[in-house]
Amino acid sequence: VLASFRGTVQHGLPLEIGDTVLFILSPQGIFPCTYVHLKNAHIKNKGQFETVIPTEDSVITEMTSTLRDWGAMWKRLYVKNEGDLFHRLWHVMNEILDLRRQVLVGHLTNDRMKDVKQHITARLDWGNELDWCFTHHLFVHMKSLMSSNLGEELEVFFHIYDGRENRPLSERFFVRLNKNGVPKSPEKTERQCTLFVDLGSSDLRKDVYIVVHIMRIGRMGAGEKKNLCSTQYRRPFGCAVVSIADLLTADSKDDHLLKVYACTTESEWYQIHENIIRKVNSRYNLSGSNTGLAVSLQLLHGDIEQLRREYMVLFTRGVSITKKLGFSDIIMPGEMRNDLYVTLEKGEFEKGGKSVARNVEITVYVLDIEGQVMKSYVAAGSGEPGGDEYHSFVLYHNNSPRWAEQIKLPIPVDMFRGAHVRFEFRHCSTKDKGEKKLFGYSFVHLMQEDGRTLPDGTHELIIHKCEENANLQDSSRYLKLPFSKANLPGNNQAVKGTKESFWITSFLCSTKLTQNGDMLDLLKWRAHPERINDSLSKLKEIDGSEIVKFLQDTLDTLFGILDESSQRYGLKVFDCLVHIINLLQDSKFQHFKPVMDTYIESHFAGALSYRDLIKVLKWYVDRIIDAEHQDHIQQVLKATEYIFKYIIQSRRLFALATGGQSEEEFRCCVHELFMSIRFFLSQENKITSPVTQTQAVFLRTFPAVYGELLKIFTVREVAGFVRETLGSLPATAHAECPLEAVKLHCIAETVESQLYTNPESRCILLPVVLRLLQAHMQEQRDLVMCVRILTSMLSLIRKEDSEPVVSEEVDLIVDSLLVVLMRTILEITNRPQPAGTNMRLQFQDITGEFVACLLALLRQMSDKHYQQLLQAFTSKDDLRDFLLQIFTVFRILIRPEMFPKDWTVMRLVTNNVIITTVLYLSDALRKNFLNEKFDYKVWDSYFYLSVIFINQPCLQLESFSPSKRKRVLEKYGDMRVMMGCEIFSMWQNLGTITVTFSFSFRITPLDSCSSLRGTYSSTACESACCKRRHQNQFVCVLY
Repeated sequence: VLASFRGTVQHGLPLEIGDTVLFILSPQGIFPCTYVHLKNAHIKNKGQFETVIPTEDSVITEMTSTLRDWGAMWKRLYVKNEGDLFHRLWHVMNEILDLRRQVLVGHLTNDRMKDVKQHITARLDWGNELDWCFTHHLFVHMKSLMSSNLGEELEVFFHIYDGRENRPLSERFFVRLNKNGVPKSPEKTERQCTLFVDLGSSDLRKDVYIVVHIMRIGRMGAGEKKNLCSTQYRRPFGCAVVSIADLLTADSKDDHLLKVYACTTESEWYQIHENIIRKVNSRYNLSGSNTGLAVSLQLLHGDIEQLRREYMVLFTRGVSITKKLGFSDIIMPGEMRNDLYVTLEKGEFEKGGKSVARNVEITVYVLDIEGQVMKSYVAAGSGEPGGDEYHSFVLYHNNSPRWAEQIKLPIPVDMFRGAHVRFEFRHCSTKDKGEKKLFGYSFVHLMQEDGRTLPDGTHELIIHKCEENANLQDSSRYLKLPFSKANLPGNNQAVKGTKESFWITSFLCSTKLTQNGDMLDLLKWRAHPERINDSLSKLKEIDGSEIVKFLQDTLDTLFGILDESSQRYGLKVFDCLVHIINLLQDSKFQHFKPVMDTYIESHFAGALSYRDLIKVLKWYVDRIIDAEHQDHIQQVLKATEYIFKYIIQSRRLFALATGGQSEEEFRCCVHELFMSIRFFLSQENKITSPVTQTQAVFLRTFPAVYGELLKIFTVREVAGFVRETLGSLPATAHAECPLEAVKLHCIAETVESQLYTNPESRCILLPVVLRLLQAHMQEQRDLVMCVRILTSMLSLIRKEDSEPVVSEEVDLIVDSLLVVLMRTILEITNRPQPAGTNMRLQFQDITGEFVACLLALLRQMSDKHYQQLLQAFTSKDDLRDFLLQIFTVFRILIRPEMFPKDWTVMRLVTNNVIITTVLYLSDALRKNFLNEKFDYKVWDSYFYLSVIFINQPCLQLESFSPSKRKRVLEKYGDMRVMMGCEIFSMWQNLGTITVTFSFSFRITPLDSCSSLRGTYSSTACESACCKRRHQNQFVCVLY
């Protein structure tokens, strides 16, 4: 759908931009045909829950979906005033749109299409890494239930539901209502308000819903007379559903009145919300024409601490926190959680000699190792305190009831071992006194003997029959019995064959307990040394959230094994360490990097580990060239930063313990490692070669190593490592080679590193940096990164620093980059604006940076630098080209459009640099291009620049206010005077050659000139030259 359509015409179909419409027959008159774009598609899962998928390139589908998500993120960045990220995301979105256009047109060659798709993937990965910055929370305030048939107390349960995967995303929020449909405890706001926390950007979709289930507390039948039965039951009342996506467009200040629906058939209560979402109208109907649930719903954005600051009133008056099922997208170090969620799914029961089906109610208890009921550890949901027991709702006359009721058991970690959950089944009679008669029970252990907890998933429990008056208080009587049909021994066919069963689904969200036997085997490696090899091999298969929960214990285990059996397990321990390090690169776990840093600094005790780590790392590097598969080696190199952290810290611990023994051996090992690295980097390969990709992986991580090396080696030694490593890269490479961009990025990281800020190391690194930078600028490639590097380099040089080192740096930069820098400015200012977004990004917004770099470099140059620069030209033609080029660049710099209109100071600084440089170049002009060596074009360019310079509006001091004029004169003087004097001097040097220019000269008093103005053409030139001698002023006007 290309445009929204309200569908207000007869038979009109409402449409929203981005919707998918499937044409089964050619439609007539239901919406304008121009509002949709036709695509071929195929249907997946035909029927009630079918999905329409366009038959287009999967990359296009992914781009389309991602751009829609980013659009919402982009707007939120603007609201949060995240200016830098806002603009960066805007540029990347435009770039992806342009690339998407190229792919859709289909005019690309196969090789170009491959490159474009790789670029798209890289851009999507970049954006997806931003997603962790956006955490969302849903605020819910339960107001009231309006209905004409109230009269019983109600229980209202809210939760977030994923309609795509048909599963809840959050635990439940529970509110009790009185007989009038309003909260029972109006003074306790925390019992009527909640915050559903830690929703990710992926949760803000059309198919994610807020689902509300309402239970009434009363008689079995809503219309029964009061005297029939005094016992109260929890019975289904109604359900409401609203899409979270609707909240993105709704006014958050308005209350929402949700329609409440009831089941057509009570046995389908467990899926009423799914039927409402799927619009299966035959299975539900309105609970009443006047029934509605009044709630306030608001989406809030930012981390929870930010919300506490921005919504202090909300947290002060009380709000309950409703957690996501499972961990949030970002797991924070120090987060403590131990929640077991149990869903009462369904049961299969026999009639038990009755003529009709049972009315089954489940009572849930949690018991500790002593068999005592644990108080307050059974929670129906947030908002209400936990209780000692939980009663399910009752379905009338149903031997196969399905509840799908979720409860939460927040049991402390130290009470998990030996604890179990007991489920008691009772038939609720509607006759006599409405007694609830016990007829069976089930139970489940929460922890196995080896320390593993109850595994997540669905469990079919055995229903043990018992008498109505059976005493279950002594749990030792039944705990020895089998509890799950899945764990029954093969000879127990009688129980396995019984029709009665009870199903539950369990899900543990714990930062301390694990269900993973492989993790437990690894952590208890000393108890089972024969399992070490298998445990190390299986570590990569363990879920990342399990590893970060036991991060310090896992690292202690790995280095403990390494210390005791390095020869046998050294390689496998190294691989496990690499896996954990790379796991922390994932956005979900990246906040655990500080935890690993703290571990290295404060807890790591592997004083001998550095030997094995260096040895294995070198072993991998030595095999890069000949390796058939590079994937694993690339994973190793991605972990280089932290491997070096461990190596350096291990060596420091060893030196501290031994007084610095084996220092020479350590240095020798590191030098040999870098020799291997330099050898593999020096290999020149094909663009698509896996080795080239491996080289790129190493260069991305290499700058992060500098800081670690500085902890042991001197600044000059580390600079030597870096210079030799970067210097080993192939000198020539194809422009389209991805390694070239990575090389430049590595140089940028190097220039911005702590190592480069030291003048002692800078003089060592500068030549190799300049060599790579010059090569890119000469070919006009990656100019954005080039100017970033150049800016960082020049920002470290200060003219007031009189050290020879600084002067030498300026000399090197001038020698390598001045000419190519001017050529770059000419290129990007004269180049037509490209049509493609990707090319526009390459050239827009960098002209100013290059100009600033040129001005900064010229300001740093002293007499000595200018002399060396001019002496470096070996031929008159080279000098001529240089002068013509720099005069042209200066004319560009003084264009009115070069700087914003109100940038007066920048214009003055620019003019000051220009006139200073022109004074130096005038001597070269006189010495090399006068008399028999006269060159009209150079002199013409010089005078042209001079005239434009003097006539700049920003230099007409007469138009300034007195105070502004005074400040300019104090700091810069009247630069027109200086340029005019120089013109006059240069004109006199021309002698008889002035005839060539057809000029004449006269001197007139300054006060007779109303302004300094001039025009320049091939036949006439008017130039003002003001000279001050004592108190007399006069103007020299050149015609």
